[in-house]
Amino acid sequence: MTMGDMIFEEAEDLMHFSVHDLPSRGYAVMEEIRRQGKLCDVTLKVGDHKFSAHRIVLAASIPYFHAMFTNDMVECKQDEIVMQGMDPSALEALINFAYNGHVAIDQQNVQALLIGASFLQLQNVKDACCSFLQERLHPKNCLGVRQFAEAMMCTTLYDSANSFVHQHFVDVSLSEEFLNLRAEDVLELVGCDELNIKAEEQVFEAVLAWVRHQKEEREPCLPELLSRTRLPLCRPQFLADRVQQDELVRCCHKCRDLVDEAKDYHLMPDRRPHLPAYKTRQRCCTSIAGLIYAVGGLNSAGDSLHIVEMFDPIGNCWERCRQMSTARSRVGVAVLNGLLYAIGGYDGQSRLSTVEVYNPETDTWARVASMNSQRSAMGTVVVDGHIYVCGGYDGKSSLNSVECYSPETDRWTFVTEMNASRSAAGVTVFEGRIFVSGGHDGLQIFNSVEYYNHHTALWHPVAGMMNKRCRHGAAALGSLMYVVGGYDGSGFLSVAEVYNSVSDQWSHLVAMNTRRSRVSLVVNCGRLYAVGGYDGQSNLNSVEMYDPETNHWTFMAPMVCHEGGVGVGCIPLQPA
Repeated sequence: MTMGDMIFEEAEDLMHFSVHDLPSRGYAVMEEIRRQGKLCDVTLKVGDHKFSAHRIVLAASIPYFHAMFTNDMVECKQDEIVMQGMDPSALEALINFAYNGHVAIDQQNVQALLIGASFLQLQNVKDACCSFLQERLHPKNCLGVRQFAEAMMCTTLYDSANSFVHQHFVDVSLSEEFLNLRAEDVLELVGCDELNIKAEEQVFEAVLAWVRHQKEEREPCLPELLSRTRLPLCRPQFLADRVQQDELVRCCHKCRDLVDEAKDYHLMPDRRPHLPAYKTRQRCCTSIAGLIYAVGGLNSAGDSLHIVEMFDPIGNCWERCRQMSTARSRVGVAVLNGLLYAIGGYDGQSRLSTVEVYNPETDTWARVASMNSQRSAMGTVVVDGHIYVCGGYDGKSSLNSVECYSPETDRWTFVTEMNASRSAAGVTVFEGRIFVSGGHDGLQIFNSVEYYNHHTALWHPVAGMMNKRCRHGAAALGSLMYVVGGYDGSGFLSVAEVYNSVSDQWSHLVAMNTRRSRVSLVVNCGRLYAVGGYDGQSNLNSVEMYDPETNHWTFMAPMVCHEGGVGVGCIPLQPA
């Protein structure tokens, strides 16, 4: 019987046989053949350096050569191809990569490899080089890395380096790279809102150091640099004893005018509204990651809590902290000078005027001066080193009163009342002003919005929100102000809106994944975090994060000890 005569019961029987490591073994053999100088059909030339290789391997592994050898380009038939502008050692490393999928990156070759990988369209190698540089950012090299990333169109690396420059500005300003920056780059940096500084004096010192590094050439740039330095935010003593006495400033009429303008800011408050807004806007480095604290709030039974827990957004985890001395729900929370303030609220029996402050370094709470009014469900913000509380509920009625706390004097004082009584409003600082949105007065829920200019002590109306809402979250990020969730009188909301002050208009933002009333909204590391709330049926321990780059809400780790109604504050971590 022959093979053709054999009979099989199942004609469709089929066996697949595979050798899974055959491709990698084959490439290893081809690499060895190349090392022996056999079967090579192309030579790549850079200056006096020549590298032999196989067209088929280069085309299979490197997109640049795939296009060259499969699209009838003139080089397709050439035995020797000149590679203009490539570093010989980088080309050799990338040819080896085509055979073995491995490349060693170090500080000496990373730039040449990135340039070569970009030219050869090896995106994975380019990304690896960017990651190498990103992990080794330092105050002494970050400006150079940023410039290189911009030239190579490495967006992620550029953003990381730029953020690093902002976060470590003071140390960066002491580097040789900073002293050798072009004038236009220093102007851009000095004008940036995102600089991480303890005081504006540090920006002034950086400017003077840069000018003095090449005094004759750079002295004409000083007036424009000082105009972007926020001199009104400097201490009066520093203006008088340091800035005004500096030789370069004294010799320049325009610079002296800028100093006079800053001194007038301190001496004549009535002139403050006439200054450009950016000159008195506190710098705030939003790219610095912080720890988010959830304070007080409610349990599933609706009882007020003493409990405090902390969220690490990098580790995406919650950790319990030392509890407050007083149970507080609908509590106001503020962060000032690295301390966390728990203000007012409701303890289950009465509205509170008491205030306590948490020091994360010592993990301790201490009492400070009480407010003049009992209030819960108020808005709490920090402006120019002072805490402001707006509106709220005192147990009898909604309030239009506003109080201001000075940590230096440990004293609360009343300031100008709002135009409307507002409880459970959204309150945030936006463009240096206190914005209050929505809320209710016990009879109606508002969509109206007003802002407070603390320089003039006046309230001004702006465009109303598209939705009326109370018990919502509000926060400012970049050039926009956000409101999310809340209650409109008939339903619990997931919808969000965003406000643009230039157009004085509100527009819809992508909705949260969950309906949230009594939600707290906080900014951390360039993102928004919506914490807790109430969905109409139960208190929530869930948290979701909005990324403006992706325009998407993502669930984060839920709170461990809380179920809605928390006050939230974020304490920035100082970069190492």
